[in-house]
Amino acid sequence: MDQKQRNTPKNPMPKGNNYQLWILLSLILVVLGLAYFSNKSGATEPTNINEFKTMLKDGDVEKVVVLNDKWAEIYLSNEALKKNKYKKLQQERSPLSVVKREPNYRFMITSGTSFEEKIDELQKDFPENKKVQFLVEEKESFTTWFMSSGFLLVLLFGFWFLMRRMATGGAGGQIFNIGKSKAQMFDANHMKVTFKDVAGLDEAKEEVEEIVDFLKNSKKYTDLGGKIPKGVLLVGPPGTGKTLLAKAVAGEAGVPFFSMSGSDFVEMFVGVGAARVRDLFKQAKEKAPCIIFIDEIDAIGRSRGKGSMPGSNDERENTLNSLLVEMDGFGTDSGVIILAATNRPDVLDNALMRAGRFDRQISVDKPDINGREQIFKVHLNPIKVSKDVNAKELATQTPGFAGAELANVCNEAALIAARNDKSAVEMDDFMAAIDRVIGGLEKKNKIISKEEKRIVAYHEAGHAVTGWFLEHANPLVKVSIVPRGVAALGYAQYLPKEQYLNTTEEMMDEICMTLGGRAAEEIIFGRISTGALSDLERTTKMAYSMVSIYGMNEEIGHLSFYDPNRSEFSSRPYSEALAEKIDEEVKKLIEGAYQRTLELLREHGDALEKLAQQLLEKEVLYQSDLVKLIGERPFDKKTIYQEFTEEAEEKKAEVEATQAQEEVKPSEDKDSDTEQKPDTTEEV
Repeated sequence: MDQKQRNTPKNPMPKGNNYQLWILLSLILVVLGLAYFSNKSGATEPTNINEFKTMLKDGDVEKVVVLNDKWAEIYLSNEALKKNKYKKLQQERSPLSVVKREPNYRFMITSGTSFEEKIDELQKDFPENKKVQFLVEEKESFTTWFMSSGFLLVLLFGFWFLMRRMATGGAGGQIFNIGKSKAQMFDANHMKVTFKDVAGLDEAKEEVEEIVDFLKNSKKYTDLGGKIPKGVLLVGPPGTGKTLLAKAVAGEAGVPFFSMSGSDFVEMFVGVGAARVRDLFKQAKEKAPCIIFIDEIDAIGRSRGKGSMPGSNDERENTLNSLLVEMDGFGTDSGVIILAATNRPDVLDNALMRAGRFDRQISVDKPDINGREQIFKVHLNPIKVSKDVNAKELATQTPGFAGAELANVCNEAALIAARNDKSAVEMDDFMAAIDRVIGGLEKKNKIISKEEKRIVAYHEAGHAVTGWFLEHANPLVKVSIVPRGVAALGYAQYLPKEQYLNTTEEMMDEICMTLGGRAAEEIIFGRISTGALSDLERTTKMAYSMVSIYGMNEEIGHLSFYDPNRSEFSSRPYSEALAEKIDEEVKKLIEGAYQRTLELLREHGDALEKLAQQLLEKEVLYQSDLVKLIGERPFDKKTIYQEFTEEAEEKKAEVEATQAQEEVKPSEDKDSDTEQKPDTTEEV
């Protein structure tokens, strides 16, 4: 018998507890049906005392039964039933009848004794062989029995049914299952994601691949005295592939894999989270070796002692304490590896982060250009793309994108191509998808006045020109005045450098470029608009970071007041006098950058005018258009896209040269053969 047959139940039951509900409903219907038919006889007709007297005088009555001292049931003789006046009674018996013979008539009486006396009085002149048989019976009806005993049985069954539902997690809550773990267990047959599906995370893959290799070939490590890490914490921004990496571990490990979210531990009942932690590790130890994956562990792993009232019972802290004990406590057993993920490592408790609990902290950052290229190759496989689609070019156009955003770009491109009835997804579709992800949906029906459109054109042209003539500013990729969902009336897309450090000069040029739109409005129109709101927010944040965090101000000095754990309600770690000084320096820094931007735009006024007029005409301009309009950038520094283009051209030239050499070689060999033969003959 194979594994599939062993796992398949012989008598599969309906999913959940629906079959119990059907049993209860069927029982209720049966009870109601019996109660209805027990009070309804198929061939019994109602009558009264006067009609009974007539039947008695005519000799049609065979016997009379007094039932429960309340009802008089009349049975007619076979000869009487043949008469025409009883033709209504000549019908088939009810198939639900449980007695051999049903009474023909019945009527209610006040008392069985008085009724017997009336019958004797009516039959006093009858001969003995003509007198009707008189019987008295006591019989309990189904309705009476149900109201006395059956109703209690139905109540007991209903109570049992509800308890079963609650205990198995059905309707009515889990009152008896509240302390059980909600973790889902997966085996190798259920997880189809492997390390081949994870791209752009080479360093993180190497770390977790070692854990998987330890689970498969533990002897190789234990022979040298090595121990498997007890815990691995995946840290990174949202959408970078932490959960995907955990799925790949589950698909590759070949051991039981328990998956649970941090929020699943927390309930409003006291002690539930700690009980679920203990139950989870109990199940894991029974299945060891195995892996436990806790997604969003910051839901229960926050630093203790913050935000709780003095003397109060914090359920989250109790859950964390239980988790700490289970991970590395007195009675901890080996064989259980904890894999956790979070995008907020700064709020986690120090006891949770120490070695012995989470031995390794793997950083899962946003991918660089090479990582983005690998991710695009993975997501382009199931998509029918044209020959002009290049993963490397797409990687250069999407700096700062996480893996989830790149997957969204590929999906949007496929949808756009299908919407336009294309047979394959082209490069233009990917560019439109990138615009959609960055700026939102294009608003084609949005009505904008000519004056507003002109303001937007000069605003965006101001950004583009300022960035073009600043050495350390990010080079422009695309500028548009087409209204979009998030970017409002227009936006400019830049290509940031793949770097991790920024100098003071680079940050000042970035501030000047951001203020270029507001400066262009002031130069051209002599007034400013509300369109620079997002620009001002960004410059203010950058200026305060330079002064109070990075120590890039001479007056404030080399001081940093950065504290990720400090809440907005806590006091500032500096005096009011220093706070005023910081505000003055920030204002001075931004004002100096603004004046510098004004001078730059006045110096290149012709370029600003050309670019704005071209934007009003075409609405969208690319880097190549800027080169044609205002010339090359006056700096030798190449952009990533330019490096990619030149590299592609060099590779193409190398391939063409190699092909040319291969074509020339055979002819050269032939010539050398013909030249050698005469030389040989001359020597002879």
